[in-house]
Amino acid sequence: MNTATMNHTRRACRRIVLFAALLLSFTGSALAIDLDGALKKGVAGEVDNGYLAVPPGASREAAELIGTVNNERRSAYQELARKNGVSPEIAGKVTFEKRYPGFPPGTWISIQGRWSQK
Repeated sequence: MNTATMNHTRRACRRIVLFAALLLSFTGSALAIDLDGALKKGVAGEVDNGYLAVPPGASREAAELIGTVNNERRSAYQELARKNGVSPEIAGKVTFEKRYPGFPPGTWISIQGRWSQK
């Protein structure tokens, strides 16, 4: 990969993170208390693709919430991808990587298919 391509990729990643933070703050605001509660209770977990899932052994009580949030995230990642010339999958992954340090201890996380608590 040449320097120009690497610089373009870095700039695109920075824009993705900034735009994702903005979009996710709007799209998740109505569900923030419920989502935070579901994450704290362990019935929802973050996946390294930028989406939510039900951790192993957890009840499915948050399944509807997870579906709603994932639909909002999918739309946000598609918009990020369009604006930054990357795929929605890259937008989701980069967003997860940037958000990971902010996940509170105890949050269920799936990285490369392996679940653990942060």
